[in-house]
Amino acid sequence: MSTGHVVLGLLVERPKHGYELKREHDQRLPGARPLAYGQIYATLQRLQRDGFAEVAETVQESGPERTVYAITEEGLAELARWLEQVEAPAPHVSSTLISRVVVATMAGGAADGYLLRQRAAHLARMRELTAERASGSPAEVLAADYALQHLDADLRWIETAMERLMDLKEEIDA
Repeated sequence: MSTGHVVLGLLVERPKHGYELKREHDQRLPGARPLAYGQIYATLQRLQRDGFAEVAETVQESGPERTVYAITEEGLAELARWLEQVEAPAPHVSSTLISRVVVATMAGGAADGYLLRQRAAHLARMRELTAERASGSPAEVLAADYALQHLDADLRWIETAMERLMDLKEEIDA
């Protein structure tokens, strides 16, 4: 994910200050890692430097003075360009799950026990996400659906891995 592009997307609606951008990011992208305030302000500085955002005004509310940023025409064009790009499928499978199964098998450990524990953890998380979907906002439901489908794919892989553990062990022992 490009934090800069997400911030530009949040600015399309109207000009906003950093605190508001952080709050909206965390609210509208509930499945994403929350952004730190420092990351928001550093991103805004880069966007301003690159001509994608500009200072719209400085406001003094009840607290400290806040700088309000707006997206520029160049920023709108950059956001449109980014939104047109297709996300490339991952070229390599990099998963701690796979690594643990292979290493556990190589180390003579019980990879099947690990897979059963991982399966239980996945099922517990799926139950949590299913409950969250019942009362979540549309963005939260969308994020939960995404996570549930990934967990479901992992569960299918765990079942396949359980069936192939003997082949892996034989290859490692050879």
